[in-house]
Amino acid sequence: MNIETFISDAVRRSVETLYGELGDEQLQIQKTRREFEGDYTLVTFPLLRRSRKSPEATATEIGEYMAANVPEIASFNVIKGFLNLSLDSAFWAARFAEVVADERFGQAPATGRTVMVEYSSPNTNKPLHLGHIRNNLLGYSVAQILKANGHTVIKANLVNDRGIHICKSMLAWKLYGNGETPASSGMKGDHLVGKYYVEFDKHYKAQIRELVAQGQPEDEAKKNAPIMLQAQEMLRKWEARDPEVYSLWETMNGWVYEGFDVTYKALGVDFDKVYYESQTYLLGKSLVEEGLKKGVFYRRPDNSVWIDLTADGLDEKLLLRGDGTSVYMTQDLGTAFRRFEDNRLDDMIYVVGNEQNYHFQVLKLVLKKLGYADWSDHITHLSYGMVELPEGKMKSREGTVVDADDLIEGMVSTAREMSAELGKLDGCSEEEAGAVSTMVGLGALKYFILKVDPKKTMLFDPRESIDFNGNTGPFIQYTHARIRSVLRKAAEAGIDFSGAATADYLREEIDLVKSLTEYPSVVCAAGESFAPSVVGAYVYELAKQFNGYYHDHSILKEENAGVRKMRLQLAQQVARVIKEGMKLLGIDVPERM
Repeated sequence: MNIETFISDAVRRSVETLYGELGDEQLQIQKTRREFEGDYTLVTFPLLRRSRKSPEATATEIGEYMAANVPEIASFNVIKGFLNLSLDSAFWAARFAEVVADERFGQAPATGRTVMVEYSSPNTNKPLHLGHIRNNLLGYSVAQILKANGHTVIKANLVNDRGIHICKSMLAWKLYGNGETPASSGMKGDHLVGKYYVEFDKHYKAQIRELVAQGQPEDEAKKNAPIMLQAQEMLRKWEARDPEVYSLWETMNGWVYEGFDVTYKALGVDFDKVYYESQTYLLGKSLVEEGLKKGVFYRRPDNSVWIDLTADGLDEKLLLRGDGTSVYMTQDLGTAFRRFEDNRLDDMIYVVGNEQNYHFQVLKLVLKKLGYADWSDHITHLSYGMVELPEGKMKSREGTVVDADDLIEGMVSTAREMSAELGKLDGCSEEEAGAVSTMVGLGALKYFILKVDPKKTMLFDPRESIDFNGNTGPFIQYTHARIRSVLRKAAEAGIDFSGAATADYLREEIDLVKSLTEYPSVVCAAGESFAPSVVGAYVYELAKQFNGYYHDHSILKEENAGVRKMRLQLAQQVARVIKEGMKLLGIDVPERM
C-alpha cells in the first residue's frame, strides 16, 4: 500500500463530506515533525474559506470526523492550524507484514529505460588517486541506485589512453627508463608509468629555468623546451601510427591496465563497457569535418578548427589543433555518438569533477548544433566537488597525490588496529579478522565519501571515518552485525520467529516500521537526484534509531512469545534494509564483529 496515497484519499473524503467538493485543489499533507505526536499532518489554513471557522476549530472538526469515520485513525491532536493524525497499531502491523512479504522491497519495477553511467575515466599516464576514488565510488553507487529504480544500467569507463600527457610518460621512459619494467622493478604497472610522468615534469621545469636564464620569456620557454617539443613530435607520430611509438604505447598502456584492474578489484567497482579514446577520436574528427561542411565550425589561418559560441553566452572553442591532432572535445563528440548509436540510450550520465562544468555545457551545445538535440537533451553531467586533505590539494605532476592503493591499504590496516583495540575482533579467526578489517576499512572509506552531497568539496580524514560511533560506515556495519548476532542466538535457542506475529506495538516499534516503509521512497529520491548521500543519511538514521530501541527494550529476554516474535522480525527487517541500503553504496556489511 502507498501510505501517502491512503492518507491523502482519507483526508480528501473527510474534508469533502464536511465542506463540499474540492475539485483540483491540493491538500497540504506532510509527515508530522519529530517533536510532535502523530504520523501525518494536515495544514488547514487553505481550507478556512470553505469551513468559515478558525484554524483550530477547522482542524478539530476534521480530526473528530476522521477519528469517528476512518477506522485506521487512532487519535489526533491540534496545534494551531495543524491537524496531527496518528494511525493505529493494526495499520502499521499490516504495513510491516507487507515489508516482510515483499522479497523485492525497495526495488522498483522495470521502467524500460536504458541509462549509461560513465565513471572512473582515468588517464593511462598515472595511477588512480583519492580524487579518482570519489569518482569511482560515486559512479558505481549511482549506477546501483538507478538499477534499484528499475532502469537497465550500463556502467561505462572511458579510458583517456592517448594525447600529449600519455606521450610525456612514454618519452620520459624512453629517455631515462633504461628498459625498466614492472617485473624488473617490482612496481605495479600504473605506478611505474606514473613515476615517468613525474620524471618528465622534473626535466621540463629544469629546461624552462635554463631557457629563462638565457633570456627567453617564461611563456616562450614553456613552448620551446626541447622535451616538450619532443613529446609533441611523439604525439604526431602516434597519430600517424609510427610502428615504434605505437608499440611503446601499447606496452606501457598494458602495464597500466594491469595495475588499474588490481585497484578496481580492491575498491569493489566494475564496468560493463570500456571505451578507449584511441578508438573514438577519429570518429570525433569525422564529426568535426561534418560540422565544417554544415558551417557549424570554422577553420583559422593556422589550420585549427573552432566553433564560435559567443552568441550563446559562451566563448570560442577549439576542436582540432593546427597540426590536425585532436583535443578532449573532439573525442568526447565521437564517444557520445558511438554510445547513443550502439546502445539506444535514453539517458547518459557523466560522473566528472566540477572543474569540467564548462566543458559539458559546450559538449551539449555542440551536439545540438550538429543536429543531435535528441541526444544532447539526455546528457547529464553529474558534477562533484574535489576531495581535499588537511594539507591541501593534490598535484599528480609533482607526485604529491594520495595514491589510491596506499589509501586502501592504510584504511584496512587502520580498521584492523582500531577494531582490535575495541575488542571487535575477539573470538575471530585470523581469516575472519582479515575479512572484517577489509570490510570495515573499505566501508569507512566509501561511506565517509558518499555521505557527502556530491556537489560539495569535501575534506577526507581517514581516522575520523573509522570511528565506531557517530555517522560512519563502521557504526552502521556494527549495528548490522549486532542484529545478526541476536538472530543467531534466537536460532541457537530454538526460537521460531517465522510466520505472522500478533502483538501490540510500542510507539518506538511503530516508529521503526514507519522508517522501514520509507525505504522505497528514499531509493527513488536518491535516483532522481543522483545522490547516494540520501541513502547514506537514511541508513544511518535507521541504524541509530534501532540502537536506541535495542538499548531500551529487550528482544530475546521478552517473556511474551508474540511480542518476542514481532521484535525478532522487526530486527531482521532492519538488518535486511541496512544491508540493501549499504549495498547501493557499494558497501558490504559483516555477519559478525
